[in-house]
Amino acid sequence: MKSRNRLIFSVCLALLSGTCLSTPSLAQKGDLAAVSAKVNELGRAGKYAEAVALAKEQVESLEKRFGPLNREVGAALNNLAQAYGNQGRDGEAEPLLKRSIAVLEKTTGLESPEIAAALTNLAALYQRQQRYADSEPLFRRALSVRERSLPAGHPDIGQSLNNLATHYEKLGRHGDSEPLFKRALAIYEKAAGPEHPAVATLLNNLGQVAKVQRRYAEAEPRIKRSLAIREKVLGREHPDVARSLNNLADLYERQGRYAEAQPLFERALAIRERAVGSDHPDTATSTNNLASFYQASGRPGEALPLVQRLIGSGRAQPRAALPVLADAERQHLVPRDKAVNDMLSVIQRGTQSSVASAVNKLAVRLAAGSDRLSELVRRDQDLASESEALDKSIVAAVSKERSKRDAASEQRARTRLAAVATERASLQKTLSAEFPNYAALSNPSPMTVKEIQSLLSENEALVQFAVTEVESYVIAITRESFDWKPIPRGAETLSQQVAAFRRGLDLGKANDASGKSGLFDLALANELHGTLLAPVDALIKDKPSLLVVASGALTALPFHLLVTEKPEAAIPETFEGYRDAAWLLKRQAVSILPSAASLKALRVFARKEQSTKPMTGFGDPIFNPAAKPADGNRSRTAARSLASGAYTDFWQGAGVDRARLSDALAQLPDTADELNTIAKNLGVAAADIHLGEDASETTLKRTPLADYGIVYFATHGLVAGDVKGLAEPSLVLSIPRQPSEFDDGLLTASEVAQLKLNADWVVLSACNTIAGDKPGAEALSGLARSFFYAGARALLVSHWAVSSEAATRLSISTFDRLKGDPKLGRAEALRQAMLAYLNDPSSPRNAYPAYWAPFALIGEGATR
Repeated sequence: MKSRNRLIFSVCLALLSGTCLSTPSLAQKGDLAAVSAKVNELGRAGKYAEAVALAKEQVESLEKRFGPLNREVGAALNNLAQAYGNQGRDGEAEPLLKRSIAVLEKTTGLESPEIAAALTNLAALYQRQQRYADSEPLFRRALSVRERSLPAGHPDIGQSLNNLATHYEKLGRHGDSEPLFKRALAIYEKAAGPEHPAVATLLNNLGQVAKVQRRYAEAEPRIKRSLAIREKVLGREHPDVARSLNNLADLYERQGRYAEAQPLFERALAIRERAVGSDHPDTATSTNNLASFYQASGRPGEALPLVQRLIGSGRAQPRAALPVLADAERQHLVPRDKAVNDMLSVIQRGTQSSVASAVNKLAVRLAAGSDRLSELVRRDQDLASESEALDKSIVAAVSKERSKRDAASEQRARTRLAAVATERASLQKTLSAEFPNYAALSNPSPMTVKEIQSLLSENEALVQFAVTEVESYVIAITRESFDWKPIPRGAETLSQQVAAFRRGLDLGKANDASGKSGLFDLALANELHGTLLAPVDALIKDKPSLLVVASGALTALPFHLLVTEKPEAAIPETFEGYRDAAWLLKRQAVSILPSAASLKALRVFARKEQSTKPMTGFGDPIFNPAAKPADGNRSRTAARSLASGAYTDFWQGAGVDRARLSDALAQLPDTADELNTIAKNLGVAAADIHLGEDASETTLKRTPLADYGIVYFATHGLVAGDVKGLAEPSLVLSIPRQPSEFDDGLLTASEVAQLKLNADWVVLSACNTIAGDKPGAEALSGLARSFFYAGARALLVSHWAVSSEAATRLSISTFDRLKGDPKLGRAEALRQAMLAYLNDPSSPRNAYPAYWAPFALIGEGATR
């Protein structure tokens, strides 16, 4: 039987039932307490539709009786949200939970058990959505409140211990989760007896921990006991029974006990279909699980109908659906074009990135058809982003201890959030009337092979990657044909290979060729080409332009440095030996697309009036405003990032220890040469090039950037986490003598997203500008995402710490080639510039890829 992804079964971990509330004052009013108890009882019985109806009726009745700011209303809002959550209707549950928390904080205080219950339910919702960074502080806060307000051994403390442990387990932190599960189990067995449903939940969870660690002998009796309790106490058709069945089936499959696993998977799905309906997320999980089991059993014919149903509902998981579709196509169970279109649909729905979303937002604005409508769409999008940020700030606040709360700040955020909601409601009415396609364009359907082919020229090939836990896939499309192939590598293996690949691109290693171990490995570059592109080379190799849609770890891979032929040596004896490698760049110009849909966004919708001015640029900033221009380190060979030390040593709140920061950040006088040379080539007015002190945030934010076709930055780049208190990537501009919120010298990704551009090209001639928005995040999610949202059609970004001399040379050479042949295209001009650098024999180091290959073209690389 084939191996398959295990993470599908992560949902077999269960939170203890979300808490429905019956407040002390309600207990004095028997009818109200009875209604709350009935809502809770219906939820435990899996009768979710009845629970929702009764909970809605209770909220309406209490609001009429007591008004919106009332303890009983807060409890009822929580109960209704929990009922919606049980139905998988998180979009309706989330605002109710937030209202409940706000009401209960004002009516019961910050440390009440009622608050802990609502915090728990909101955390559980975020966990279902895999928003783990948001859920953990809420779970912690709920546990803290309960430990202070309830006696030791209270079941609610056990619930919070279980829920925090579930969070840890989902993150793979087995050592943290298991002790908490055991503590919670001891509490519940003592407080409620050995056959309570909560005991079953904890046994199920402990079985899951043992199972994923391959401690099968421990796992089986725990899961079986959990199943037996649930069947006895809740009934054989209860949704919680399906959780234990899924867990036990997965355990049997891992042990090769397939005949025992199959009926359990099938029964779990049947229970969920009857109990919660075919559209519930838990039902979709069971359907994915069963489809994956059938496929792994060599039965794609039985798996295919399940996957097609999931594709129709938009709930197909790539790790389950792609192997089924691949096997079905190989066995001619489905036509080739339908199989590949279905694969594209699953990939596009399952791997939407933040930068792809930003490109789509730009496309919607461009499709609006008039400047006025475009401005209204941008306003709505900006307000949506502001609303999300305000919402996160409020959730973060309620996650904090009482002593760390700022009531005035929270109230300002809530007031502003309400104002934003009112303004958006008005905008939505206008857009609905004047731009009826707004909603559909904001949520585009997946592109098909034919749609992609219609956007490609005869000289282009597009490759779309899908990375799953066990196996990955590549789909290749040209104007004339298409193909797909499996990649026998999972996410973890590819991540390790990409990390090893990038280790050879450290400029520090390139400065000394005596230690070969740290140099770029041509054999690994060739191996990755064999893994990723060679399977579809017959289709793509003769196309001069290659468009790559990557995902996961592959977003950090500089594809142009793959090696298409086996090298003579993994690490050449001299730097010159790198010159002869069969770099992919010698064969093709490479552009990176955030998504397949972004091709349509950038080619169909990106029809706009030409900008009135060719370029504006910012470079050679002053990092120590107290020094004269001739003072300090003005080396022309510095890297455009921090050479040594940590930014935490230099950044303190809103202020800078300028002397120490100046020591760390070398001045970059060659960036002035870079900008001036390119400006001369393009006929740019001197007033549009901002150097020295003028290369500041103040100047940038006051410049009408939408007037320029190219916006150019030549400076230092900071990666997320480099600066204490700064958790997002930034470009360093001139640091003012008196830093302020408006101008502190660091242009962050958040500030970039507030700019308004109309740029064919944004050039980020700085270090690591492809990096993610936080440490460990997917590449392109930082500055790149923000610049696309602001209005860029294409970006030039760097993969690593760039030699300033090399950056200047490559940038000038790229623009020289575009001047010589305006129809060349940005990607091809960059390719030629890098090859010219590689083939320059004046220095051995010119052949080393860390010098000549740092840049990548993101977005539209062709001439349009």
